[in-house]
Amino acid sequence: MKQSKSTDAFLVNAYMNGNESALSELITRHKQRIYSFIYSKVFNRDIAEDIFQDTFIKVIRTLKKGAYNEEGKFLPWVMRIAHNLVIDHFRKSNRMPKFENNSDFNIFSVLSDNSPNVEKQMIKGQVEDDVRRLIEELPEDQKQVLMMRMYKDMSFKEISEQTGVSINTALGRMRYALINLRKVIDKHNIILTN
Repeated sequence: MKQSKSTDAFLVNAYMNGNESALSELITRHKQRIYSFIYSKVFNRDIAEDIFQDTFIKVIRTLKKGAYNEEGKFLPWVMRIAHNLVIDHFRKSNRMPKFENNSDFNIFSVLSDNSPNVEKQMIKGQVEDDVRRLIEELPEDQKQVLMMRMYKDMSFKEISEQTGVSINTALGRMRYALINLRKVIDKHNIILTN
């Protein structure tokens, strides 16, 4: 039996029926794609390796329990497991991306684009410039609250304490900042997509 030409579904079935080498072949077949996906989210080789191993521990446990029932969709299933483990990692480490307020701010530095090309890069650059210009047009008090809330991930209580205004005033400024941004976007027919 030549396993290298076997389908994922065949190999999953073989593993569930006791053929340990079938799982090894599945891992070898998809290792690069799954690891690259994980690394593109965490940007740390050690963490990516840990999550990769945890992904396959979960795969093995599910297969051994006989709980796998997505025949023919092995890779998307494993990618979903990896994706969920990446999210769990960020939740556990309380390390969701935070933004610093500086002139080099790049909103897309935290968004993953699996296949960047020249066109997408140009569109991203344009959107970043448009967002910066829009924010600069806001009144100073609204801009300050928006930057603290969205880019520094501060709570409205923290914003209130730092700016010396009530929480309701901070909430109001944020609301007006968003309303004003929408007005300017509509007025100038700006499209903010990538």
